[in-house]
Amino acid sequence: MEISSGSDYTRYWLDYFLSIPGHEIFCEVEESYILDRFNLTGLNTEVEHFHYALQLITDSLEEDIEDENLRHEIEKSAVKLYGLIHARYIITNRGLARMVEKFRRGDFGKCPRVLCQRQHVLPVGLTDVPFQKSVRLYCPRCEDVYFSSNKKHNCIDGAFFGTTFPHLLLQVYPQFIPIRTQERYVPKIFGFKIHEIAEQHRKQDEIYKENVKRIEAAPEE
Repeated sequence: MEISSGSDYTRYWLDYFLSIPGHEIFCEVEESYILDRFNLTGLNTEVEHFHYALQLITDSLEEDIEDENLRHEIEKSAVKLYGLIHARYIITNRGLARMVEKFRRGDFGKCPRVLCQRQHVLPVGLTDVPFQKSVRLYCPRCEDVYFSSNKKHNCIDGAFFGTTFPHLLLQVYPQFIPIRTQERYVPKIFGFKIHEIAEQHRKQDEIYKENVKRIEAAPEE
């Protein structure tokens, strides 16, 4: 979509952004938080076309941008800026409150591990540096991370959630910490645990070697 002062896109950018398939993983950052300059500290050096991008996000872009390449760059910058603001917002009290509701509803998905019994998961970044790794899903039951089954999530930057978020949420809302699972899948062959079969084979090999040595050491008749 093009940026122009009369388009619905510029007037309702955030609604459009959150409606994109896969973006249900984001929460809506309050406009008052976005407009507070303290919350944007340092982002002007990380995001190109910072002022244009901020105006686009807050639906206050009044200037027509005729250069198509510049419009495209501003759109990309707006996504990056909102993502980095989002990473900061979701570790505030109000942001955590919004995200815990999404977690409770299962908006982020469920753990693919069978023994976790469809435990709700939380988005997490493996790094806080943008454009390094896509968002992953953290399971608080098995305490491991997974790729999302929703392929659209794999195109979302993990830095837009950060490395701190899921762990801080569970510290603030300990009632959502599940009982850690001790259950592990045990591979078996014909009902025998594989490690037990391996142990049996090891003992059989030892007995065989001992018998060979005994035969070799026996005096010839």
